[in-house]
Amino acid sequence: MEPTRVRAPSIRDVARLAGVSYQTVSRVLNDSPSIKPSTRQRVLQVIDEIGYRPNQAARALVTSKSRTIGVLTSTTAHYGPTTSLRAIEDAARAAGYVVSTTSMVTGDPGSVTESLEHLMAQAVEGIVVIAPQVRVFDAFRELALTVPLVTLDSTAADSPRSMAVDQVAGARLATRHLIELGHEEIIHLAGPRDWIEAEARMHGFLVEVRDADLRTHPPILGDWTADTGYRVGHELLGYRDFTAVFAANDQMALGLIHAFLEAGLDVPGDVSVAGFDDIPEASHYWPPLTTVRQDFAELGRRAVALLLSQLEGTTEVDHRQVTPELVLRSSTAPPR
Repeated sequence: MEPTRVRAPSIRDVARLAGVSYQTVSRVLNDSPSIKPSTRQRVLQVIDEIGYRPNQAARALVTSKSRTIGVLTSTTAHYGPTTSLRAIEDAARAAGYVVSTTSMVTGDPGSVTESLEHLMAQAVEGIVVIAPQVRVFDAFRELALTVPLVTLDSTAADSPRSMAVDQVAGARLATRHLIELGHEEIIHLAGPRDWIEAEARMHGFLVEVRDADLRTHPPILGDWTADTGYRVGHELLGYRDFTAVFAANDQMALGLIHAFLEAGLDVPGDVSVAGFDDIPEASHYWPPLTTVRQDFAELGRRAVALLLSQLEGTTEVDHRQVTPELVLRSSTAPPR
């Protein structure tokens, strides 16, 4: 015998229990100013009591608005993008929107177009793009969009359609900290070449070293993983012509510290290590990691605010880059 299926509450159930017409319930859901406050309160109370959830598709047919924001991401599980995505979902929900997310398998034009078409088929009202690879934005610029767009793209500084953390400023903060401690031979373990943040952090490092008139060591390209940091750390032990390393993210910094400690070096006595991102575990590394904190949650909130401003035709939104913060811990010290 099949179990009895419980029917979800409908708009007519709300109308019956509140003693109003279903048209009145619809007007309440769409914030019509013609509804009396007492009626609105009674309808909202019934909605809360029976757990009614409006059908977004049906509402879109009536209002021509889906109340849906699309988010286009690359296939990544990195701390920063996933934290921003959660903040986008929270901010959208607070504004009465739902979020539809799709991930691109690759960053080529075909994958971008396919993912975009998937979102547009859901009648999204606007799109936020979280894609850290340069090639994704190159492909996106070739497309003609019919909905507002906000990108988390640090290369488009001060663009009215872009929101990002100032990656160059963050890298300069970390590098300047090492220089002010007295380090003159500093290595940079960079991220992958195609990644926007990696390029920006490398640029910030090089600018700060140049401005301090120090010798420039060629940056070493990594892949964001602790395994790469560990491998590079062991390779660097054969040279020892440096006293500090600035890693482009905290995971690679973790691998570096592991390799240095395993070889008998003291961190920061023999070599200082600084990272980037301030992931939750950074304060529990040994030694606790000096790093650059990015407010990914604020980035997500601002991205939604910027998109909603486009949807509502307002301009009173701060679209300037989010300022990063240097977090000083025990992995950096003056050179011996």
